[in-house]
Amino acid sequence: MLNDLLVAFQAVATIENFLIMAAGIWGGVIIGAIPGMTGTMAVTLALPFTFYMQPIPSILLLVALYKGSTYGGSVSAILIKTPGTASAACTTLDGYPLAQQGKAGKALNMALYSSCTGDFISNLSLIFIAAPLALLALRIGPPEYFMLMIFALTTVAGVSGRSLLLGLVSACLGLLLATVGEDMYGSFRFDLTVDMQSGLAVAPVLIGLFAIPELLKIIVFRNNQSHKPMQLGDNRVTRDELRRSLKAMLKGSMIGVVMGAIPGIGPSAAAFSSYGEAQRSSKNRENFGKGELEGIAASESANNGCCGSTMIPLLALGVPGDVITGVMLGAFMIHGMTPGPMLFENNLHEVYMLFIGMLFSSVLLFGAGKATMRFFSHISRIPPGLMAPIVLALCVFGIFSISNSMYDVIVLLAMGIFGFFMFLFAIPAAPFLIAFILGPMLEENLRRALALSRGDPSILVSSPITWLFASLAIFVVVVTIRQQLKKAKV
Repeated sequence: MLNDLLVAFQAVATIENFLIMAAGIWGGVIIGAIPGMTGTMAVTLALPFTFYMQPIPSILLLVALYKGSTYGGSVSAILIKTPGTASAACTTLDGYPLAQQGKAGKALNMALYSSCTGDFISNLSLIFIAAPLALLALRIGPPEYFMLMIFALTTVAGVSGRSLLLGLVSACLGLLLATVGEDMYGSFRFDLTVDMQSGLAVAPVLIGLFAIPELLKIIVFRNNQSHKPMQLGDNRVTRDELRRSLKAMLKGSMIGVVMGAIPGIGPSAAAFSSYGEAQRSSKNRENFGKGELEGIAASESANNGCCGSTMIPLLALGVPGDVITGVMLGAFMIHGMTPGPMLFENNLHEVYMLFIGMLFSSVLLFGAGKATMRFFSHISRIPPGLMAPIVLALCVFGIFSISNSMYDVIVLLAMGIFGFFMFLFAIPAAPFLIAFILGPMLEENLRRALALSRGDPSILVSSPITWLFASLAIFVVVVTIRQQLKKAKV
């Protein structure tokens, strides 16, 4: 085995492979930082170029794009409160307030350190615990998925701001909006127009909810706004700050690993779950949402922690963990490698090369993040009055480019106006987004579970895994209610 690893290491450690991975990481960071330009789009556009490449370099290019775009989404989330990707939405909650305080460089550095940590731990999990986690994922059916979604939704309590009631109202609105379109049995709901039959895409809702209200604030409250450009301030993350955030970083990485290994969950749910857990267990929970580095560490380590673990079900079972690994499945098949149990017997050398290349990519991600940070950080110095039209143009262009649909642009603008009214009434946006993302999965798995049991709800607590998630959800809710009561007494 050691000899096989050495041979695989020599095959990967070439200038050509490093250049391919570096190009993928850099391209992913840039694409991820542009609102609407998702990692899925980057990987899909790059797929045709891999047809003429060797198998492992082509897979490493796609993986590098995936990792780079996942981190890149945090750049615009921190600097202009416009998440480049859905998984970076949670980073906005503390990243943008830090940028407003003149600590944009500090927030970007923490996002980079957390992303690289989560990515590296995720790669190690792929190498060492792929089989056990894949077996666990295989045992998870609709009832377990439903309880997992319930547990993830309890993070709503953690990001509800000052009022748990307003947080629940926001979450209910998100669940309601998630029902727009066609359900799993072919029925249409809220189909006021033909376009609404296809539902609401995540990208226009996400960017409209977080970016457009900021632009409206600049316009409506322009007399009260200071047009002094943001200052980068001290870029360094001190040793004490890093040590204080290490717990959230490691915990977020493991949450990302576990949730990434379960097909269909994805980095967005992992980021919000990690953020809610970090806020619940932090000594500085009162500062979350106001510029807390632990919040950035939790969300960024979790979403990047999914990058490697989403490949666990792909490699071990042949089941894509998310949309991007679904595209990678096509790349594997094109190059004559069939993911699944037989992959480790028929293509063991290529698997070792892939593992080693992914470890190298974590180092390259750190280097690319440091290099691009110096360029992107100047964005925060642009005056708000000049930034507003630039951000609006990027948002509209990014959303329109996804599917060439004016309907998505209308959804973007409508959600922006809706998000502005949520701001005026102090309704937090994060619970809305969590519920909107998880709503379809919650409904689908509930209906599937009840279909399997012929309407018997006891199936929802019929296995140890469902009991585990149910217990965790109850625990989080009870702890959060106690914290809210303590605040009320004070």
